[in-house]
Amino acid sequence: MNSPWNNRRPSARPPRATPLPPSGARGDGSGPVRGHDELRLYGVNAVLAMHARRPQALRKLYLAEALIPRLQPLLKWCVGNRVGYRVVGEGDLNKLAATTHHEGVVADVLRAEPQPLAAWLAALDEGPVLALWLDGVGNPHNFGAILRSAAHFGAAGILLPAESTLSLSGAAARVAEGGAEAVPLVRLPALPQALSQLRDAGFALAATLVEGGQGLFATPLPPRMVYVMGAEGEGMDRGFAQSCDLRLSIPGTGAVESLNVAAATAVFLAGWRSRQARG
Repeated sequence: MNSPWNNRRPSARPPRATPLPPSGARGDGSGPVRGHDELRLYGVNAVLAMHARRPQALRKLYLAEALIPRLQPLLKWCVGNRVGYRVVGEGDLNKLAATTHHEGVVADVLRAEPQPLAAWLAALDEGPVLALWLDGVGNPHNFGAILRSAAHFGAAGILLPAESTLSLSGAAARVAEGGAEAVPLVRLPALPQALSQLRDAGFALAATLVEGGQGLFATPLPPRMVYVMGAEGEGMDRGFAQSCDLRLSIPGTGAVESLNVAAATAVFLAGWRSRQARG
């Protein structure tokens, strides 16, 4: 019986694109279903980064015919590991990703759950470490841009408050361009315990403020530091800001009120990184 899924060696002549079965079909070769522990990724860099770092997370792969040459190594891996892949048309990819910004590839993968703060701290190396505490960030495109900048500047983790519902989405992973796989998510305990554990590990917390903080470029920055990035719009909680070890702002011309949280994060990350590079 012919299956719409391909587990045989990819050839120079690709399998013909076929329409997907109705939504909700079973995941036994007749069509895709995802559990709560799965995530639908899309975008070439997002999918390739996932496969490079945790290939066993891949469950199903859908791609446009034009992507076959570029994704040959991934398709060969699918064949060797009995993971189904399927060549589908543009319309089906749009439906699978729920967007046209999929770049010709969609993958169902196991979701990487945030690790506990204590486990993250225990695995850290000695010396300089930078992390981001996201206090109310929710927009997936901002989250993706933050992940991309965090990966570029070498942040060691994204810290999520105990009550935060923020999680990686397909949109955030695509915007991150592979950065979502490079920077682990870390689940914090309750606020007093989180502050205590971080400070015991040598971290200083820096509240990031639109105005009223010390200038980023003129302030010495500690080698082990956590930037606390506030929510889009209203910024971070003022009481929390006062409990931090530093309060920092990005000086500018005043021509605009502020940077958005993703752009501000990139500037703060670059500020810390440049201090470490200078020794």
